Amino acid sequence: MSTTAMKASSSASTSTPVAHNALPPPSASTAARSSRIAPHSHIKGLGLTSEVLAAPDGAGFIGQTNAREACGVVVDLIKSRRFSGRALLLVGAPGTGKTALALAVSHELGVKVPFCPMVGSEVYSTEVKKTEVLAEAFRRAIGLRIKETKEVYEGEVTELTPSESENPLSGYGKTVSHVIVGLKTVKGTKQLRLDPTIYEAIIKEKIVVGDVIYVEANTGAVKRVGRSDAYASSYDLESETYVPLPKGDVHKRKELVQDVTLGDLDAANARPQGGQDIMSVMGSLMKSGRTEVTDKLRREVNKVVKGYVDQGVAEVVPGVVFIDEVHMLDIECFTYLNALLESPMAPTVILATNRGNALVRGTTDIVSPHGIPVDLLDRCLIVKTDGYSQEQVGKVVQVRANVEGLKLGPGVLERLAQEGERGSLRYALQLLTPASILAGLAGRNHIDVEDIGEMNELFLDAKTSAGNIGGEGGFDGGRMW
Repeated sequence: MSTTAMKASSSASTSTPVAHNALPPPSASTAARSSRIAPHSHIKGLGLTSEVLAAPDGAGFIGQTNAREACGVVVDLIKSRRFSGRALLLVGAPGTGKTALALAVSHELGVKVPFCPMVGSEVYSTEVKKTEVLAEAFRRAIGLRIKETKEVYEGEVTELTPSESENPLSGYGKTVSHVIVGLKTVKGTKQLRLDPTIYEAIIKEKIVVGDVIYVEANTGAVKRVGRSDAYASSYDLESETYVPLPKGDVHKRKELVQDVTLGDLDAANARPQGGQDIMSVMGSLMKSGRTEVTDKLRREVNKVVKGYVDQGVAEVVPGVVFIDEVHMLDIECFTYLNALLESPMAPTVILATNRGNALVRGTTDIVSPHGIPVDLLDRCLIVKTDGYSQEQVGKVVQVRANVEGLKLGPGVLERLAQEGERGSLRYALQLLTPASILAGLAGRNHIDVEDIGEMNELFLDAKTSAGNIGGEGGFDGGRMW
């Protein structure tokens, strides 16, 4: 441990200084559940104006104005249904925001639009074929929004009285012949006489008097919405969900919207478990092992989906497939991608790579730009991402510090911006969290410049590490091994 950290630790406490690998003392905040912060959780969109011009800083993006404006044009093409049969290719150095741009395009298309990211090397599975992995990704990126208008009885349960009768099959015991359920809304009340099978569903949902429920008139399915807010107590924390008293009549027509993907439908039909409810579908998805879905099954699913769309019951929502490190695909996958792009039900395809001229994987003599065959490259709109200046690195670091709830002391932002320009943006961002841990061990709630200096002593950036490798390929870190 450096003398700087030793002084900080001794000044914070009179006890023995804390070592690097020691755990910080427990605090009151450890009882709270902490959520994982994703690398691109600060990206909310492309940050474009109404004239499709990129603001210098917008929606979590810093810089990359040309790339963002180009992606804005692509978003307009997608929304106007004029991007079919083509793909967007993002090229640029590592850490220049290619994945962030793909995620931003997905945000711009809508909240419920499916986003299916994958890496080129994922196709090399020992369980299923390479083309099957690509087909699954494409199907998971096509959403189906099912709108169904149903007759329902909805309201707060005011009465729940089962009526029993003698069991006709046995002289012992009694059975429920029917159940009386009273429902109340803002407009009025209604008493229902329901089938005993519906009473079993009520027991299964653990419904009691005071709960807000709705019962489908056609199927008899029962759904518990929550507890009526008339029963809400004065506790600060509640384990129960309170909902307001429903408006309108008890008997009404209600539009229910459900979002699924074609991949969900494929998997549910490939491994049916005998049930028709949503739990049976979820159970089939959670089953271990992977099963290849045949083209015949996919055609049957497409036929059913087309029927729903023609009836106006469902709406197809094309999503986004993002294939990072696309140069890792081989020649077979590239030819299959050509076929998938020409499919009438194809999502938006975004590819990303950091390669220049490279050998097309799976061949021995075909060298192509970005390692992609020319016939597929000709289908792509290519957008280049630029490197970041020192000022832009500082702004990105500040955004990430805000997202992660870290406080930066004077001079820290400038120091991290210098590290990002010298090494890389990712290296500067990687220093944030370890430096905050070191500051916490020293008893401070903010990061100082000395914490960044100590992190530089402990960790190397990629360029420094590469410089330590000797010409023979061995490690030269001050001495030869």
